[in-house]
Amino acid sequence: MRRFGTALAVLALAAATTACDGGGGEGGGGGGNTPGVTDTEILVGTHMPLTGPAAAGYSKIAPATKAYFAYVNANGGVHGRSITYKIMDDTYNPATTQQVVRELVLQDRVFAILNGLGTPTHTGVLDFLKTNRVPDLFVASGSRSWDQPDKYPGTFGFNVDYTVEGKILATHVKQSQSGRKVCFLGQDDDFGRDSLAGIEKVLGPVAAKQSYVTSNPNVGPQLGALKQAGCQVVMLATVPGFTALTLGTAAKIGFKPQFVASQVGADLTTLSKQLGPAARLTEGMISANYLPLSTDDADPWIQLFKRVNAQHNNNAEFDNNIVYGMSVGYLFTQTLQAAGRNLTREGLIAAVEKGGFQGPGFAPLRFSAEDHSGYGGQRLSRVQGGKQAYFGTVQETDDGDGPVRAYAAAPAVPPQNGIPAAP
Repeated sequence: MRRFGTALAVLALAAATTACDGGGGEGGGGGGNTPGVTDTEILVGTHMPLTGPAAAGYSKIAPATKAYFAYVNANGGVHGRSITYKIMDDTYNPATTQQVVRELVLQDRVFAILNGLGTPTHTGVLDFLKTNRVPDLFVASGSRSWDQPDKYPGTFGFNVDYTVEGKILATHVKQSQSGRKVCFLGQDDDFGRDSLAGIEKVLGPVAAKQSYVTSNPNVGPQLGALKQAGCQVVMLATVPGFTALTLGTAAKIGFKPQFVASQVGADLTTLSKQLGPAARLTEGMISANYLPLSTDDADPWIQLFKRVNAQHNNNAEFDNNIVYGMSVGYLFTQTLQAAGRNLTREGLIAAVEKGGFQGPGFAPLRFSAEDHSGYGGQRLSRVQGGKQAYFGTVQETDDGDGPVRAYAAAPAVPPQNGIPAAP
């Protein structure tokens, strides 16, 4: 009896040691039985619109993340393992997203899905990833769907959620456009609905609202209706191709409201490329962001990412999509550091929920066991003289009825070697 009790104590001690290492499940970690993990490699995957209606700008994100991983690998990897990032083109088509994600999980046996892009696309794979217990990290969308820890314990956001963003942009409109007729054009899915919810929490019901579907590249009827309604400010929840389409269509019908755009559709380099000779139509556009702007050469993060871009991304045209992709790569590397050498899926999720991450963003990341949303605030920007620049202070809020308020903490600076340690 005494020997049996001693054996139980030894087993309990072994279990506790494993838990302290961040292990657990998947055969005890160490890479032996964890999908996508060997002693020398971590395989992760993503779905991105490399082609199709949302490819403009977005097709640069995953290659930028991959370039940052190449930089990490060239400097020894994470706990001796290199990161391999498999990028699958889903053309922003939800049916294709389901097909390629199944391939990544069931055939390639990736360790995690990282930064899958799009609200309608990623929504369709949430249950599949949950059923297969695949970590679903830092989704490239601001839908509130990613922040449901009870329902989807392995899913985490990255973007400021669209309702938080809507509240911040609407607060600026309320202060700077008082008395003007405010209207809305948004994508016909949770992207548009979540944005409008945030806007109307601050402004009340907008004067007129229109929506579009990405399969129909014609927003003439919607812009005509907003012009007819006498809209003086139009708030946009649009992907880059449709932001450009909106600006161009409005100009053609002589409609000149103040445009206020979601961060996901407001990268100036992408819009200028889409508009070509009509790039001047971006002048005066208001937006927001939570990462350093690609044009800020004095920012140490931009200096780091430009160096990585030159060394590992064929010196691609540097814009905010590349800043975004490398910021995702930095955060994922930091989570791997925090998860420890004994890498398991459960250990990775526990590390993210523990929080404490810092990176290029100048608003707080809100990861905890109860909160799986991403960044919690933004700073406003304006296009002026052909340049996109920040103004005002960083603002943060919640997706409920909380106030929009200033966030004053100083932004982090990158480590000297450009590779994060565990927080």
